Amino acid sequence: MGTDAPRTRRHRGLSFLIGLLITVLVLGVAGAGLGWWTVQRSFPATSGRIDVPGLTASVTVYRDDAGIPQLVAETSRDLFFAQGYVHAQDRFWEMDFRRHVTAGRLAEMFGESQVGTDSFIRTLNWRGIAEQEYAQLDEESRAYYEAYAEGVNAYLDERSGADLSLEYAVLGLQNGAYSPEPWTPVDSIAWLKAMAWDLRSNLGDEIDRALLASALPAEEVARLHPDFPWGAMPTIVGGPLAAAPAASSVTPLDEAGEPAATSTAATGGSPSSSSEATDASAPEHLAALASLAQTIDGIPELLGPEGGDLGSNSWVVSGALTESGKPLLANDPHLGPAMPSIWAQMGLHCAVVNDACPFDVAGYSFSGLPGIVIGHNERIAWGFTNLGPDVADLYLERVEGDAYELDGTMVPLTIREEVIEVAGGDPVTITVRSTGRGPIVTGIGTDFGAVAEAGPAASGAPEGEYEVSLQWTALTPGTTARAIFALDRARDWEGFRQAAALFDVPSQNLIYADDAGTIGYQAPGKIPVRKAGDGTVPMPGWTSANGWSGMLPFEQLPSVQNPPAGYIVTANNAAAGPAGPLLTKDWDYGYRAAAIDRLIRERLDAGEKLTADDLLDIQLDTSDLNAQQFLPFIAELAARLDGDAARGAALLDGWNAKADADSAEAAYFAVFWRTLLDDMFGELPDESRPQGGDRWFNVVGTLLGEPENAWWGDDGRDAAITAALRAAWGEASDLMGDDAASWSWGELHTLTLTNQSFGESGIGPIEWLFNRGPYELGGGSAIVNAIGWDASLGYGVDWVPSMRMVVDLDDLDESRWINLTGASGHAFNPHYDDQAPLWQRGETRPWPFTLDAVAEAAHDTLVLRPAG
Repeated sequence: MGTDAPRTRRHRGLSFLIGLLITVLVLGVAGAGLGWWTVQRSFPATSGRIDVPGLTASVTVYRDDAGIPQLVAETSRDLFFAQGYVHAQDRFWEMDFRRHVTAGRLAEMFGESQVGTDSFIRTLNWRGIAEQEYAQLDEESRAYYEAYAEGVNAYLDERSGADLSLEYAVLGLQNGAYSPEPWTPVDSIAWLKAMAWDLRSNLGDEIDRALLASALPAEEVARLHPDFPWGAMPTIVGGPLAAAPAASSVTPLDEAGEPAATSTAATGGSPSSSSEATDASAPEHLAALASLAQTIDGIPELLGPEGGDLGSNSWVVSGALTESGKPLLANDPHLGPAMPSIWAQMGLHCAVVNDACPFDVAGYSFSGLPGIVIGHNERIAWGFTNLGPDVADLYLERVEGDAYELDGTMVPLTIREEVIEVAGGDPVTITVRSTGRGPIVTGIGTDFGAVAEAGPAASGAPEGEYEVSLQWTALTPGTTARAIFALDRARDWEGFRQAAALFDVPSQNLIYADDAGTIGYQAPGKIPVRKAGDGTVPMPGWTSANGWSGMLPFEQLPSVQNPPAGYIVTANNAAAGPAGPLLTKDWDYGYRAAAIDRLIRERLDAGEKLTADDLLDIQLDTSDLNAQQFLPFIAELAARLDGDAARGAALLDGWNAKADADSAEAAYFAVFWRTLLDDMFGELPDESRPQGGDRWFNVVGTLLGEPENAWWGDDGRDAAITAALRAAWGEASDLMGDDAASWSWGELHTLTLTNQSFGESGIGPIEWLFNRGPYELGGGSAIVNAIGWDASLGYGVDWVPSMRMVVDLDDLDESRWINLTGASGHAFNPHYDDQAPLWQRGETRPWPFTLDAVAEAAHDTLVLRPAG
C-alpha cells in the first residue's frame, strides 16, 4: 500500500466486459432503493427470537452499541453452536474466502488468476494436514468443532447468495454458478495453517541471505543481517543482559554439507566486490532469487507478505507495581491490515460455570474458528506476540526422475496429483513431489524453481542443477487446534502452561496474569534442533548430516513466573540470552521492547503506581529511536550546511523525535530516511532493498560509527547524510507543498482498509463498496505504536496494531479494547468500520465481562431458541 508502488492486484483476470457490467450495476443502483435493499438484505437479525434447529436450549446473544456479541448458553455444545451461527451472521463471506485460501481452491471462486496461489497451497497441503489434525483430536475437542460447524450450517440453511453477504452479488457477475458448501470442522482447523504462514519467521531472511550472497562477500551479507544486539537491548527472560558475541558470518559448505574453507575480504572494503566471485553472481541468478521472493510474497495479502515490521507488543505488570494492587496486561498484535479486521471480538459465557460447561471467556476470536484466541476468562488473562523462531528451512536437492539423492542412494519421491477446478475454465492438474523433509517447491508458479540455480552461492554447494525442498513445522500434524479450548478454560499458572504446551504452531510468546497476583511468560511451540548449520541459508539436502534431529522439549523453552522486576515485556525481541538453545538467528532487534521497558521504568522511577490508562498511553508512544540516533549527527553537520540541506537540519533542530501524525518533522525525517536508504543500498537486488524497519535501524546505526565505510559512498558518511537531507527537502516539497509548516506525517502515512477479496479488484466502484479510508496516522516501523511502512515502496501503512487491549485483573469490567475495523463484515452495516476512527485516534472501548455488565451494556438482544 505504499504511495510509490501499489501492491500487486489480486484479480487481474477479470475481463473488461465484467468490469463494465459491474461498474454499470454499481452506478445504476447507487442512491436508489434497489441498491440499498441489495446492500441491507444480508444484515443479520440482532434482536428478537429465532428458532434454530440443532440447539438443545436457548442461547442469548447480547450486542453492545458497537455490535460486539456476547453469548450466554446452558451447555458447551450450545455455546460453540451459537458461536458458529453468530460468526456466520457477521462474517460468513470472510470465512468462505479463507477456507478457499487454505484449501487451495480460490480458482473455483475467481478463475484462472488464482491457479498459481492454489498450486502453492496444494503443494504445502495445508488442508491435508488439517484433516490429519482433526482425526487426531480428543473426543471433547472434536465435539466442539462439530458443534461450531453445525451452527454455521444452521445459518447457511436460512440464507444463500446475496442474502449471506453483498460480496456474493458481486461474485455472481463473474461466477454465477458459485454456491458455498456446508461448513466442516476441517475448514476451521485449516485456518491455523494460514496464521502459521503469516507468522512464518525467518524464511524471507533465509532467501534474502541467499540473494545477497550472489552479489556480496560473506562478511557484508552478515553486516546486512546483523546478530541481535546482546547487551544493548533487553531479552524477555534470562536475567542480566548478556555480553555481545562476535559478529556472525555465513559459512559456505562443501559437497558433503560440511563447513568449507573460505577467504575473507577486508572488513570495510568495497561492498560490491568479492574475492570469491562465482558464476552464481551473474544477473540471471539474482533475477531468479528475486522471483522466488516475489512468489512467496505474492500469496494473498490475507495471509500477509513477510516483512520486517511483522510483530506485536505485549507486557504484563504485577500488582506490586499497580495502583489497584492487581496485575495489568496489555497486548497489540501487529498484522497486515484488512477489511474487515482479522479479529472478531466476542464473549462466550456458560450461564453456570461448572465441569460440564467450563467457559466464561471474552476477547478476540477468528471468524471460522471456535473459541477465544486472545483475551481473558474470569480468573486469568493472556496475550500473544510472535516468538519468531526459525521453523522453516530450504534444501538444495539432487533429483533424477522420480527419485532424490540421500547419502549416495537414490530414494523414491512421494508423489501425489492435485486437480484444481477453475471457474470458467478447464481443470488444472499439478504433480506434487516430496522428499522425506518436505515438498519440493520447484515449479510452483512460473519462476519458483529458479532459486535452485542461485542456491549454491549461498550454501557453498558445487555448481550444478538442483531443485528445492521446504521443511516447515506446520507441515506435520500438531495440537494447536486443542490449545485454544485449553487456554479458554485454564484457571491458574499450571493450567495455562499445560495449554501452552499444546500450542505448537505458530510458536508464540505467551504472557499471563491471574486474579491471585501471579504474572508469567511462556514460550511454546515446535522448534527444530538442527544437525548442522543455523538455519540462515539453504542447505544441501543430499546428506543426512543436514536436517532436523527433533524438536526442543517444552521444558527447555524460555519461561518465567513472577520475575523480580515485577513486569515482563515481549515485543519479538530475543526471548533469552545467547547461551540457551538456538531458537533463531533473526530476532526483532529490540527497539520496541527497549522503548516499552523505558516507559515503564520512567513511571516507576518517578514513584508512580501504574494504571490501565498508563498502559494504554504506552501503546500509543511514537518515539522514533532511529531518529534519535540520527539527530546528533545532523545537528553536528548543521553549521556546515547550506540551501535545502540547511533548511532540513533547521526543521529537525529541537524535534522530540516523535512520529506523530501532525508532525512536520516526522514527515521530513521519513523522507530523509527513505532517501538515505535508497542512496546507500539502492543497487542491491530489488527484493533485498531496505524496508526500513528495525534491521536497517541496526545496520545504519552501526555504520554511523564508521564514517568512511564504503556503504556511505565515495565521500563518506557526512556527505551521504548531507545529500539525503538536500534531496529529501525537494521530495517533501513535491509531496506536501513548499510551506514546511503545513507538512504532516499523516499526510504521507495513510491507511486504506482494503477488503480481503475485492478490495484490490482494480475496479473503482467495487473498491468503493468494500474499502474504507484513507486514515492519516502517526507511528512507524519499530516504534511502539507500530504502524509500519515499507521504505522500498513508499510511505503508506503496511502493518498495524490489529487490535489493542488492556486487561485489569482487579475489575475485569474496567478492561478496555478496540478492534481495527468493526464487528461486522457486511459493507455499509453500521458496525463495518465504526471502530476504525477510534482506533485511529488511539481510543478504546469499554469491555464489559460479567453477565450483569454485559446485560447492562446490551443495545440489542437476540434469543436463539431450539426449533420446535
